[in-house]
Amino acid sequence: METVVTGKGTEIRFGSNLPTVIIAERINPTGRKSLAEELKQGKFDIVREDAVKQTRAGAHIIDINVGAAGVDEVKILPETVKVVMEVTNQPLCLDSANPKALKAALDVYPYKALINSVNGKEKSLEEVLPMVKDSGSAVVCLTMDEEGISYNVEKRFKIAKKIINRAESVGIKRENLVFDCLVMANATNTDSAGVTLETQRKIAKEFGVSITGGYSNISFGMPDRDQLNIHFITMGIANGLCAPIADPLVSGLSEAIKAADFLAGRDPYGMNYISNYRK
Repeated sequence: METVVTGKGTEIRFGSNLPTVIIAERINPTGRKSLAEELKQGKFDIVREDAVKQTRAGAHIIDINVGAAGVDEVKILPETVKVVMEVTNQPLCLDSANPKALKAALDVYPYKALINSVNGKEKSLEEVLPMVKDSGSAVVCLTMDEEGISYNVEKRFKIAKKIINRAESVGIKRENLVFDCLVMANATNTDSAGVTLETQRKIAKEFGVSITGGYSNISFGMPDRDQLNIHFITMGIANGLCAPIADPLVSGLSEAIKAADFLAGRDPYGMNYISNYRK
């Protein structure tokens, strides 16, 4: 099973047997005051710079999140999408908890997007799934519901099953469902990493779907975060991860992913690994 998203003249495929793709996370004002301030003012200089740098660093998909205090997402998200499309042909991940903002962004994006996200809450399923079906997009599916985020693998698995059943009931193909098994800070709960890996392994094996996740969340509260993030991504690849949401500018990340793909049997004869080494 393969998930496909597109940009201008660009098609990105990912799945359990394909090389890992990077969903670039930098266009997000969380923890970035300068970006948040620019978005409030309707400026996009940092957005353009981030889009170009991430594309040059090898990002396959560019995530766009403009959620910050004082930012009108319904207005700013589609404007940001148009700005990013001016400087990169990579497919876009439209990232918002506001369904109206997602709809506005989809209206200006003429290709197949990745929507981020839907979850197991009834309100989310009712608002987002019709949008996914009508637009023909792929969608990130969060394994949480009205009860919040559980640290029980079976609970997260049941939520995934619920989302799949609801999505298929409205005509959304399973290959367009990309599951986020919820990466939480390991510093606050030492079971976090293990629960995520076990959940995504179980979901991938049972349903054959693609797996994503905000993998840099694992290192919150710890020193040398890049080191932890890189190692966790390589662990994830060995356990079904297809498309981590990460920063492609992190030194050593791309090389580590190519090494993990080769060792996980997702780069036959190490052709991608060797090609990268020769560069």
